[in-house]
Amino acid sequence: MTSLLNKPVWESRIFTGEWVAGGEDRVVVEPATGKQLTTVGTATPDDVAAAATGATAAQKAWAARPYTERAAVLRRAGQLFEQYAEEIGEWIVREGGSIRAKAETETHTAAEECYNAAALAAHPVGEVLRSEQPRLSFSRRVPVGTVGVIAPFNFPLILSIRAVAPALALGNSVILKPDPRTAICGGVVLARIFEEAGLPAGVLSMLPGGADAGEAVVVHPSVRVIAFTGSTRAGRAVGELAGRHLKRAHLELGGNNALIVMDDVDLEKAVSVGAFGSYMHQGQICMATGRQLVHESIVGDYTALLAEHAERLPVGDPFTGEVAMGPIIDARQRDQIHALVSDSIAAGARLAAGGTYEDLFYRPTVLADTPRTAPAFVNEVFGPVAPVTSFATVEEAVAVANDSEYALSLGILTGDAMKGLEIAQQIPTGLVHINDQTVGDEAVVPFGGLASSGNGGRVGGIGANLDAFTETQWVTAQSALPIYPF
Repeated sequence: MTSLLNKPVWESRIFTGEWVAGGEDRVVVEPATGKQLTTVGTATPDDVAAAATGATAAQKAWAARPYTERAAVLRRAGQLFEQYAEEIGEWIVREGGSIRAKAETETHTAAEECYNAAALAAHPVGEVLRSEQPRLSFSRRVPVGTVGVIAPFNFPLILSIRAVAPALALGNSVILKPDPRTAICGGVVLARIFEEAGLPAGVLSMLPGGADAGEAVVVHPSVRVIAFTGSTRAGRAVGELAGRHLKRAHLELGGNNALIVMDDVDLEKAVSVGAFGSYMHQGQICMATGRQLVHESIVGDYTALLAEHAERLPVGDPFTGEVAMGPIIDARQRDQIHALVSDSIAAGARLAAGGTYEDLFYRPTVLADTPRTAPAFVNEVFGPVAPVTSFATVEEAVAVANDSEYALSLGILTGDAMKGLEIAQQIPTGLVHINDQTVGDEAVVPFGGLASSGNGGRVGGIGANLDAFTETQWVTAQSALPIYPF
């Protein structure tokens, strides 16, 4: 089979409809080994400005194409994600430190995002409205123009394509700025896929870069909507800057998600659910289970069993071994995780498992009897840490779950699913999973958090994507000019 990611095409380059030189090259490092994998070009603010100018011209012609042609490009992109899944997955494993199952999830979801976006292109564009006047009155959805997509390192493919695909399907051009740590699997892959799928030049640009490039995307006049996924701190800055320039910003930010474990659960299954929620992809997920609230009657057994699970999980290089967890993305992130663990132990939490690391491999960690003021309980850790605390009553569990600045995802494990729904109604959050952990997303569902987890701007599903990437325009038409008393 031919290669999608033949290096001479894109190495040390950025993409503006063609592969061109950018600023200084950035070395792409494999976090599991420290080896250099390749180099990628970096974009400067001038590169962003040039891409945005080209995107404006390209977008008009792209939006004017029949919806069937746009849908065909999206369908072809989905097929290419499936065709090259193994090659793309290898980059997700090596560049992102992902285990293979997680890489397979990303490539599968990327294809699904494209197929659903292809259907979105055929969605009705408006509705006929009533009017007091003798005229035709209707609303219609029109493309916003150019969409800026700023994506993070942790699920680099999914968190790029979930905005890129629907934005393109609805007739927009897109400027994608992937995290430079995962610029290949979160950026180059998308550029190559859509290049091969027949997307016209200039409709999609791929510009890895630092904060200056991100700011340039947000402030450029041609970019009308920003889809940002990342930390709450960075999201506040993006939202403030977008507001100053009167742009819509869809912000999907951090989380410190609670998993409530009632006393009527199957203990072994509940612990497995809790372990997955906290340790999947080394806990580097905004939806990761950050607070495990366990009924006081089972908390001792639950914590001991969770620690056993943590001790058994193999940690290592996901490219060369069958492991459950790979490396943390870089040393800075690892040190932040370890500081939160150490400070929480100093604050009174008991270390039941983990709490150690070798290079970038951090052991899955269980903090027992965690005070609710401990740093790892209050803050988003973004690492493989499971802080456990107990509760006596449903009212107490609800109060603890609500005692957070974040409101992204919630899991409730209970033998009575209806009881779980009743509990969930008392806890404002963007996502709720009864009898499952807190990590979950699909191409067909709206996704977004509340409070410090996001501004309610959502992607996913027909309605959310239409709201995110189109404007609503009111149009009237009548056969004769009216007569006014002027």
